[in-house]
Amino acid sequence: MVVKSIAINAYQDAMQTRGREIRDTVADRLRKPQESAGGFGDTLKDSLKSVNDMQTEKRVLIEEFASGKTQNVHELMISMQKAGMAMQMTGAVRSKIMQSYKEIMQMSF
Repeated sequence: MVVKSIAINAYQDAMQTRGREIRDTVADRLRKPQESAGGFGDTLKDSLKSVNDMQTEKRVLIEEFASGKTQNVHELMISMQKAGMAMQMTGAVRSKIMQSYKEIMQMSF
């Protein structure tokens, strides 16, 4: 079967090409130095800064809406929901951190 062997050869060529591409991609990623991830403290600090920025944005939008500078209720409500959710998540993370701290303090060495 000539047709079958041509199809098989095309399939094998395609698989070999794809395999080479994958090997090259993996080799490139292994050669590049990994960016050092920030520590837990840096991540926590960045998250708290982001939550603080959302709270500030919410406060500014509320003040502008109350003073009549803007009438965009949609943007105000979205900002309030985002800030509220961020605060809830921050509170949940804080609770888990405190719970973990207490568990570590109760460990006997």
